[in-house]
Amino acid sequence: MAWSELRRHVPNALTLARFAAIPVFAWLYVRAGDGAAWGAGVFFAAAALTDQLDGYLARRWEVQSDFGKVADPLADRLMIGTAVVLLWATGRIPALAALVVLGRDLALLLGYKLLAPRGLELEVTFLGKLATWVLYASLVFVLVTEEGTDWPIALLWIGVALSLGAGVQYGLRAWRHTHSGRDSRVQHEPRED
Repeated sequence: MAWSELRRHVPNALTLARFAAIPVFAWLYVRAGDGAAWGAGVFFAAAALTDQLDGYLARRWEVQSDFGKVADPLADRLMIGTAVVLLWATGRIPALAALVVLGRDLALLLGYKLLAPRGLELEVTFLGKLATWVLYASLVFVLVTEEGTDWPIALLWIGVALSLGAGVQYGLRAWRHTHSGRDSRVQHEPRED
């Protein structure tokens, strides 16, 4: 297979690798027990880097695909969601932060499922990407620091706030899409004088 053909598959292979990394990350975290989970943290950070790399390569090589547009953000949401559930279950992050992150992601997935048949394509916004990166970074720092360390939790709350802002932004885009083309003026029957 020629390099030009092979490179078309590299970004999607990185996305698939992130899906495959989820159970490995969970195993490393559970295996670490109490305290800092350096193995899980480094593995999680490496998986996060593949998110940046696959998007960069797809754009650079001009090999974006419909699969990548759906699978890439889904892999991010599942990786972050798995970390949030594990960290919440072991008392490392507040329940409210976990619920907000999971709730927003669930709302986005359901919204996409409902609106995709109507032709809505939610492209990732700068705010959405920033929220994902702050969440990834904060979760890495929670993983590699001792329980009770405050600054990673403060960073997590910033990520939660950005995530909510991005969710509102996506919601407004979806609302505009579903209401575009409708005439908001009151329609009157023609009068016969």
